[in-house]
Amino acid sequence: MATNEARAARALPAALRLLATLLLLALAGIAQAAAPRIGVATMQPGRIFWERFGHDAIVVVDPATGRATSYNFGFFDLAEPGFVGNFIRGRMRYRLVALPLEDDLALYREEGRGVSVQWLDLTGAQALDLARRLEVNARPENAVYTYDYFRDNCATRVRDAVDATLGGELHRQLASRSRGSTYRSEAVRLASPAWWMRLGFDIGLGPRADRPLSLWDEAFVPMRLADALREVRVGGRPLVASETTILPHRIAPEPADAPRPLLPWLAAGLVLGIAAAWAGRRAPRATAAVALVAWAVMGLLGTLLLYIWLATAHVFGWTNHNLLLLNPAAWLLLPGAWRLLRGRAPGRLFGPGLALVAALAVAGLFLYWLSAAPQDNARWIALLLPLHLGLWAGLGKPGRRGRDDGR
Repeated sequence: MATNEARAARALPAALRLLATLLLLALAGIAQAAAPRIGVATMQPGRIFWERFGHDAIVVVDPATGRATSYNFGFFDLAEPGFVGNFIRGRMRYRLVALPLEDDLALYREEGRGVSVQWLDLTGAQALDLARRLEVNARPENAVYTYDYFRDNCATRVRDAVDATLGGELHRQLASRSRGSTYRSEAVRLASPAWWMRLGFDIGLGPRADRPLSLWDEAFVPMRLADALREVRVGGRPLVASETTILPHRIAPEPADAPRPLLPWLAAGLVLGIAAAWAGRRAPRATAAVALVAWAVMGLLGTLLLYIWLATAHVFGWTNHNLLLLNPAAWLLLPGAWRLLRGRAPGRLFGPGLALVAALAVAGLFLYWLSAAPQDNARWIALLLPLHLGLWAGLGKPGRRGRDDGR
């Protein structure tokens, strides 16, 4: 009898341990079952210029009700006091908004923009953590942030939220890899359906936009983030468990990567330069009429580039080497061009001004050659440098413009 009682006493702690283990497993299963489903929604580019880069959001599906909430970092208020001024100066205020997924999809459905969701393979604890942090982030006192086109936008906010949930694993896997793209190449590619927007990015971006991007940095583009998520593995398993197309894409697709050869730009520049030199000697009034428009545009663009550098927070437009090609000094040539157009001598300062503008353009070429990390503006140098030299050769030499009376 005593022996049986001893055996029972020894067995009791083991039974309690087993019961506790089973209870913990049951609780873990309940927690896992109660965890929300998390997805990253990617919206394809639209037709309007602010839609060209696409968009994304984080989708959280409540396990109890099945209700899907979209956490969208892309909201801004056009009626906000000073919005236009802040936009121009690069101090835009965006905010995170939590809204029913169906409400968020209404605009994309109407515009014909495709939407897909990548459902993430997260543990219950990770999914709960991300859902709770998004809920806190969406509160009015936390929702507003200072928007940056490249470094802090709707896609980078989604990327960073997922990365925080994974303990930095996303950054570890993406930061050391690159496809060689740059902020300029991605901006020009996505803006390409709108020629004015494409040229605006290419002219307005400075050398900071030309460093090669890691896959982590490249994820400022929502579609690139979706590509990167497909390659990430956590604990030996793909991070993306499945993908679902919610809305079909019914408009023009995302622009593909395309080469930008230098030769056509150089050929056009040489034709313009030779034509300017020849016409300036034989038909100075007609040449002055064309040059008047060209210099006015160059001066305007140069002044804008200078303003971006000195008076805005658009850091990727600072120290823009195109200032040497689209120089505000071109404004100084307008009075002389106007006098030539009227058949009068352009004045004593016109020739030196032409030489200065041409010399600055030549300096742009040397800056490109000598820079360890040059700005990707070789095409603009090839186009505009011959034109500057041609105008100088055609209009800037004494004896080619008639009598100079200094008036």
